[in-house]
Amino acid sequence: MSHLSQRPDLAVVGHEIPHEAASLHVTGHALYTDDLVERISGTLHAFPVQTALAHGRVTRLDITPALDMPGVVRVLTGEDVPGVNDAGVKHDEPLFPTEVMYFGHPVAWVLAETLEAARLGALAVQVDVEPLPSVITVAEAIAAQSFQGATPTVQRGDVADGLEESAHVFSGEFTFGGQEHFYLETHCALAHVDEGGQIFVQSSTQHPSETQEIVAHVLGLANHEVTVQCLRMGGGFGGKEMQPHGYAAIAALGATLTGRPVRLRLDRTQDLTMTGKRHGFHAQWRVGFDADGRLQALDATMTADGGWSLDLSEPVLARALCHADNAYWIPHVRINGRIARTHKASNTAFRGFGGPQGMILIEDNLGRCAPLLGLDAMELRRRNFYAEGQPTPYGQPVHQADRIERCWQGVLDLGDIEARQQEIAVFNVAHADRKRAVALTPVKFGISFNFTAFNQAGALVHVYKDGSVLINHGGTEMGQGLHTKMLQVAATALGLPLARVRLAPTRTDKVPNTSATAASSGADLNGGAVKNACEQITDRLRAIAAGELGVAPSDVVFSDGLVTGSGSDGSLTWDELVRLAYFRRVQLWAAGFYRTEGLHWDSSIMQGRPFKYFAYGVAATEVEVDGFTGAYSTRRVDIVHDVGDSLSPLIDIGQVEGGYVQGAGWLTLEDLRWDESDGERRGRFLTQSASTYKLPSFSEMPVEFNVELLPRAHEEGAVYGSKAVGEPPLMLAFSVREALRQAAAAFGPDGVAVDLASPATPEAVFWALDRARTSAAGDPGSAGVTAGGLEPEQPHGQPLHPRSEANVGHPVAHSEVSATEVSSSAGVS
Repeated sequence: MSHLSQRPDLAVVGHEIPHEAASLHVTGHALYTDDLVERISGTLHAFPVQTALAHGRVTRLDITPALDMPGVVRVLTGEDVPGVNDAGVKHDEPLFPTEVMYFGHPVAWVLAETLEAARLGALAVQVDVEPLPSVITVAEAIAAQSFQGATPTVQRGDVADGLEESAHVFSGEFTFGGQEHFYLETHCALAHVDEGGQIFVQSSTQHPSETQEIVAHVLGLANHEVTVQCLRMGGGFGGKEMQPHGYAAIAALGATLTGRPVRLRLDRTQDLTMTGKRHGFHAQWRVGFDADGRLQALDATMTADGGWSLDLSEPVLARALCHADNAYWIPHVRINGRIARTHKASNTAFRGFGGPQGMILIEDNLGRCAPLLGLDAMELRRRNFYAEGQPTPYGQPVHQADRIERCWQGVLDLGDIEARQQEIAVFNVAHADRKRAVALTPVKFGISFNFTAFNQAGALVHVYKDGSVLINHGGTEMGQGLHTKMLQVAATALGLPLARVRLAPTRTDKVPNTSATAASSGADLNGGAVKNACEQITDRLRAIAAGELGVAPSDVVFSDGLVTGSGSDGSLTWDELVRLAYFRRVQLWAAGFYRTEGLHWDSSIMQGRPFKYFAYGVAATEVEVDGFTGAYSTRRVDIVHDVGDSLSPLIDIGQVEGGYVQGAGWLTLEDLRWDESDGERRGRFLTQSASTYKLPSFSEMPVEFNVELLPRAHEEGAVYGSKAVGEPPLMLAFSVREALRQAAAAFGPDGVAVDLASPATPEAVFWALDRARTSAAGDPGSAGVTAGGLEPEQPHGQPLHPRSEANVGHPVAHSEVSATEVSSSAGVS
């Protein structure tokens, strides 16, 4: 067992404890960025001057009328920027654009004494924009060849030979939607300048170091002249990894030019219209199976909707390509990737970071093709699982592959699946207008940043003379419980009760050059750094303790506030030892560092070992669907998920539950819409409030929700044997979509293939089940007309014969269902 993963006796990690700020959250005492405004006098308020055109060139910008408005102090424009007029790391995001790239794109910002004065000032600014042609949907981008960024390919074997030798070949297209982060706290920044010209920014950001860097280059300053602090976020989900930087820069620029604090907080409509979403994708594919239903080849092109700029689209696409295999061995693979440039807010990171978009490709394939192969979908999935050591398409061996099977069997047992399948069959026979189904889907998710350099972290640990401890690390808290875990790691490493350790807010002048709190790596990276700092301190204290106790330093043990030695009857309290160390002038603080070992990645050929390990999980979801409306309810969810040896089980179970629900929202409810007409409102984001954008609520929660953490799951080489938990559970929600597919199929004859839109809204489910009802038995195409226009190349009748080929997803709508109804329900085109 590695030193990093080894747990001492009486460890504080592994205990079920509440979130460290839970009482503050529920009592309203937790402070967020915008709460700090009342503590600073003289603050100005920023408001954007937005344009109402999807694409155009600014020909006139007159700010004079705004300056005549009561309360307006200044209007910020591109001429005010002393440094670089850009808020992105790719230098393709002008902070003050002269070319409008999406509907609502701000071209100036008004600063005023009150928010209302700033709003009225923004309305007074006169802007003329010359219209230019716009691209709104991915389909339009593909037709116009409107692409940006890298075009990576993941490949292995010979796809052409693999398809040629397959007994069954299917092809199709699939367009699926994105997702709005809808964090409770919108984007917010508060900036002021001290007497030495130092810029201090409070920001709701997942990446304080990059916010610092962007603010510095906009202002023409060195990084050390800017300090960024993040108290906590009211949710982030990836939406605050890259996109806070520009708003922080606006606030800092305003504070620099006026000498007064500046607060910028987007209201909900602004946040929804001005910030990016999860990338929607278009996929075109061919897949081959042998006569036993084992995957032989997959050939696909995946097109991500990047929006107007690159943001994080390239690494999101790379992760999507690296997760298109999910938990399945595919001998021959070729997956091409590209990024569409559309005139919408730039899409960005979202929990899973492309992994869900990659996985849905293979899960949708298996769900569609199982009936055509004459196989139960559960059996088709299970017989294609990775075996130990088989390499992924990008060359990384899959270790602990047995955990896929262990999680799968654990769910079968936990959910009593076999007995429930029999009950469901009886129910479906007895109910013509209601159908039930249960589906199981696995998750294999790689943990680490795709970009190797980001896999490092720092921490600062102070031990004070009274024995109390303060820790500071580079990770940010957005409600996910990272700070709770870090407190437990520090207490364990120092051998102290949890109450002796306190945590300070994340800020760049304490721990520099940190990576974003993202990629599910927060606990791994920062936990390793905190542990390293604590062990530097205990190593220094061991020498003193050894002399006092008459033992070798290696025999000194720190546990529960006591310091003892093997073979010695004596002991010291932690406080006594710390006091001795202080008077002997021994350093009582340390800066810790951690880097993930064993990673290597060549993005030019998409090969290497980009991930430290894989996290695994399996979920079973049972649904009931109404045949008249397509409305459905989730009856039960059973999950077994691999988090290694959990650092904080209560936190981890909450993350699994929350991730599943958020994933279910993406797959079944959250339907992003833009105006795709040729009118003057073209490109306007339509679902810009909670009244038009459906989020999961209590009514969508399963009646029964069971989550178990996989036992005996120690992870060698990770902090205290734990595994990441933030992103992987979201993809457990594929089981709800697959259950809906199977329930829709239950309205038709055996062997019917159901093509289901994503999100699978009640409307989409209704059209799917309606076609299932009217299909001929064994017809591989008729049930999918509504969601993609299945056009079989095989005569209707029995399941496809060896060397058969059928198109199961051509995007042509038939019968009474229009292409608009189909594609819009998928949230993209």
